[in-house]
Amino acid sequence: MSKKVAIIGAGIAGLSAGCYLRMNGYDAEIFELHDKPGGVCTSWTRKGYTFDGCIHWLVGTRDGSSFNKAWRELGALPGPKIVNHEEFIRIEDKTGKALIVYNDPDRLERHLKELSAVDSTVIEELCKDMRKLQKIRTPLGTPQNRQERLEFLKMVPGLFRLTMFYLRKRKVTMERFSGRFKDPFLREAWGRLFDMPDFPMMWMLMNLAWISAGDAGYPQGGSLEFARSIERRYLSLGGKVSYQSRVKEITVEGARATGIRLEDGTVHDADVVISAADGHSTIFDMLGGRFVNDEIRGMYDNWSLFTPLVQLSLGVSRDMSDEPHSVRFPLEKPLVVGGRSCDDLGYMLFNFDPTLAPAGKSAMVIYLQTEYEYWETLYADRDKYKAEKARLADEVIGILDRRWPGFKDDVEVVDVATPVTYVRYTANWRGSYEGWLLDKQNSRYMLTGLKKTLPGLEGFYMIGQWLMPGGGLPPAALHGREVTQMICKKDSRKFTSTQI
Repeated sequence: MSKKVAIIGAGIAGLSAGCYLRMNGYDAEIFELHDKPGGVCTSWTRKGYTFDGCIHWLVGTRDGSSFNKAWRELGALPGPKIVNHEEFIRIEDKTGKALIVYNDPDRLERHLKELSAVDSTVIEELCKDMRKLQKIRTPLGTPQNRQERLEFLKMVPGLFRLTMFYLRKRKVTMERFSGRFKDPFLREAWGRLFDMPDFPMMWMLMNLAWISAGDAGYPQGGSLEFARSIERRYLSLGGKVSYQSRVKEITVEGARATGIRLEDGTVHDADVVISAADGHSTIFDMLGGRFVNDEIRGMYDNWSLFTPLVQLSLGVSRDMSDEPHSVRFPLEKPLVVGGRSCDDLGYMLFNFDPTLAPAGKSAMVIYLQTEYEYWETLYADRDKYKAEKARLADEVIGILDRRWPGFKDDVEVVDVATPVTYVRYTANWRGSYEGWLLDKQNSRYMLTGLKKTLPGLEGFYMIGQWLMPGGGLPPAALHGREVTQMICKKDSRKFTSTQI
């Protein structure tokens, strides 16, 4: 009789686990609190406009790359058209001067030297590192058969180079690297690429390398359609999913997980339980904090989270196809966003995806860092909550109207998602959209991730972004593969996977 596996969460990690479990003959059912798949990997439609809440670039979009194999096994690729941008982002100063982060290292090197010839040494090092990382291939989990072992052996030199590169660069933060530029504009602009000074420069380099190699494009159609493609794969394999089924408790007998209890009291027994849900909710609510050690307590007490966001989405009756798709620019005066003062504004124009807006119109998203407690408190008074969202939207639209005269009159749709919105729809702890912030505290886990088991609990696994500082979709997909390999090994089964 096939083992029953209960999976909590229909995000990318949960869907991935479901797919691989079904490929290996396990009886898998996913329980999801929302009414659709994807978790944070989602989009939503308002009056003909689709606003994307996740994918800016997806590692693994190039045929033949390591991550591409996983996406093909999950049915996500091929399918949508892949858009490869020429630019990563533009960072402007108050005069309009721009640092353009080109995805081609040769073009980036020329541009940076035009901005500051005196920084040639630093610039050449930066672009040389991008080229090095472009060529490194990594294996897709643990080799499971002769062919995968042969592939792994071919990648050993690359893995060695990546490890050595990591050891050399692991302590270099974005702030520390930007401080090496002698040119004031370049130093300030590079430091504004991310609002996270402790963010590891190596991770930035790896992202740029994947993008420049054509292996981190954008799948046209948006994040929800991407998630639905994996859901279709899971259902085609015979998997089951129960939506609007919030898990309240993971049932335990002795030291073994035995199933789940839903919020409505329904109990579902299982031989194995996998949580692809929020880490804090899983450990401290569903399991009552019974299976922790000092290391786990230290993580949740001390590690930094990705700063929560307000996502302001606009549907604009204006053709903005000639505008750069991603820009940050300074503000004339600070913008107050839920307890934080913002000195600049970043937006993404989805003018590269015609499926997200009516012809001749544009979907735009503005991301604003904020404080979770502010919105949590405000949400108790819905009128004040709605008024603050409206106030913030009006101020941002006014800023954009000064950038593009007449813009305000062209805005047809306004949608504001706060950290409370993230909690309502995904249960992400404190509204953190990507879990643990990758920084000096946890960068040693960047290549390995955290343990997928909890101390003293059998028959239970955790997967997803709370197991990988920095989060992201590829780790979530790989976790589903890896946890299935662990379960197969425990059951003395040969792990198998198929592509479509």
